[in-house]
Amino acid sequence: MAQRVGGLRRTAELNGHRVDCDAPIRGGTCKNMCGLTGFWQPPGAPRAAMEIVARHMAERLAHRGPDDSGEWADEKAGVVLGHRRLSIVDLSREGHQPMLSASGRFVITFNGEIYNFRDLRAALERDSTAPAWRGHSDTEVMLAAFERWGVEGALQRFVGMFAFALWDAKERILHLARDRLGEKPLHYGFAVRDFVFASELKALLAYPGFAPRIDRRALAAYVQLACVPAPLSIYEGIYKLPPGCLLSLDTKQLGARALPEPRAYWSLEQAVERGGTEPFTGTPEEAADLLELQLRNAIAGQMVADVPLGAFLSGGVDSSTVVALMQAQSNRPVRTFSIGFAEQDYDEARYAKRVAMHLGTAHTELYVTPEEALAVVPRLPQIYDEPFADSSQIPTFLVSELARRHVTVSLSGDAGDELFGGYNRYRWGEAIRRRVGWLPRAGRKALSGAITSVPPAAWDGVVRTLSFALPQHMRPKAAGDKLHKLARLLGGDSEAQLYEALVSHWPADLVVGASQTAAPWALRPIPDCLHTLPERMMALDALGYLPDDILVKLDRASMAVSLESRVPLLDHRVVELAWRLPLHMKIRDGQSKWLLRRVLYRHVPRELIERPKMGFSIPLDSWLRGPLRDWADSLLDSARLAREGLFQPEPIRKRWAEHLSGARNWQHYIWVVLMFQAWLERWRAE
Repeated sequence: MAQRVGGLRRTAELNGHRVDCDAPIRGGTCKNMCGLTGFWQPPGAPRAAMEIVARHMAERLAHRGPDDSGEWADEKAGVVLGHRRLSIVDLSREGHQPMLSASGRFVITFNGEIYNFRDLRAALERDSTAPAWRGHSDTEVMLAAFERWGVEGALQRFVGMFAFALWDAKERILHLARDRLGEKPLHYGFAVRDFVFASELKALLAYPGFAPRIDRRALAAYVQLACVPAPLSIYEGIYKLPPGCLLSLDTKQLGARALPEPRAYWSLEQAVERGGTEPFTGTPEEAADLLELQLRNAIAGQMVADVPLGAFLSGGVDSSTVVALMQAQSNRPVRTFSIGFAEQDYDEARYAKRVAMHLGTAHTELYVTPEEALAVVPRLPQIYDEPFADSSQIPTFLVSELARRHVTVSLSGDAGDELFGGYNRYRWGEAIRRRVGWLPRAGRKALSGAITSVPPAAWDGVVRTLSFALPQHMRPKAAGDKLHKLARLLGGDSEAQLYEALVSHWPADLVVGASQTAAPWALRPIPDCLHTLPERMMALDALGYLPDDILVKLDRASMAVSLESRVPLLDHRVVELAWRLPLHMKIRDGQSKWLLRRVLYRHVPRELIERPKMGFSIPLDSWLRGPLRDWADSLLDSARLAREGLFQPEPIRKRWAEHLSGARNWQHYIWVVLMFQAWLERWRAE
């Protein structure tokens, strides 16, 4: 360790890497949605060097917080916190982070919003434990709550979405915590010999000496699920903190490089179990009244902001419900946003416009050309700095970009499918189990073979002939591929295998050197109180698919344009109520989200909503055969795949050829590989 003084630039070493200690450390004006980062190392490095490293890490998160930055370090302890801020609540300098508690015991770097912070502030004032408030931010209230109720006691009281790192100077413990359902991300692990953490992986890559290796277990899970499920990350030794968990690291664990086990302060599994043992027993009308009240309260809390606020609107059940209840509580037109595509099969904007006109919102729509949508593709590896292959990431980014031109906060209708039985697979799985589950395995295998003996294109022709009298929007799409997928589902011997077939893409052995392993969601215990297959599938989706795919997609796409997204349906009180509702109030007579629709139809006419489920999709299959073909060909080159040594080239090349010929639509399988290859190309040099 060396420093030079006397008018010359001072330098120091951190993990064998030179750090310029005279580089400026910006504080700036202070404006809350954010990115956080930091590290904890054995004492010895100078404070200036530690803060410079934290600043470089935080700069990788500037998109999450363009309004302000800050660093804080305790040289004697070896801990440093970094922060980037997007201004939402309390735009004054008093909201600056990292922030110290009034006593100086706690220091926090925080990403998120505590929606009930005003209630908590009032509670602290009532029992005379409030400090002399410096400002009006939720961050200051959090610190006072930790002082009053302890870390876990405060977490129990918070209503919001959040991830934070909290240094307890008295106990010399570093706490990391994440919100109950996993809206905000937090990665952590050991790099070199030090404990590091950040909102996104790209910040960890800026840590001096960190040379991560791809975790093939994570890669095997990714090719199955199109995302890397928590607690894994794509890098060995780096993990995602699971939703609803608190991780506390002390000095002994730091010295031994031993990661403590996260512990749950709230558990979705327990909420599911409580719902089964304490079910709602009232009438459907009483259930609708209670659900609307809970949603109104959640939405009212999430409409609090000191900056312009709006909502995404697709015209479907979930987003329309959120917007309807926003407008019912607003004295001015709510800003709503939707995007459309020229291809009718993928265009929801026309439905959103009708809902917006009925509710009287200030609606903005943008019809996106194929060229504009395709221009997003090269940006995806930077936005999603971990392999991620849900193709609706493209329209999610585009609608976020549109909204950000007008507002800083946007509410979303995500999570309605998992809570109220919206996915088609809930009905398909039950129908398959009921209609062919009684057949012996040999009979199901024979039926599967009969279906796959007819090419998908031929099945498409048969279905077109049989459905010619139906309106265009009601005719089945991609019937041949769906029938072939059905054939694959028939071979399973258990509900777990059926679910795996419904949600999986490639088998794990596509990854060279990866053992055939159960996907992480298969390891999650499902409460015995769930007696039906749809409920068990909904629980698995809420535990895995929701936080690992849906919420990752929304967080990264919105934060890439410095837009805060909020999900009212994930207020934990709404979630707990949803799991108390019996299945027949969610799926009835073949209709999904039955009770949620009853709430919506109090505000929006049924005829504006009733239509086949579309999803937030793009014409990926034709793009891969057309404008994306050269890009895909390069990434899927056999020699390249063999040289990289991560994937088995043969099955990939076979499905790529079938897709190009039109014999099969393998768009989602191919996209999984392409998104990894594009990610590898972008990040391997880091």
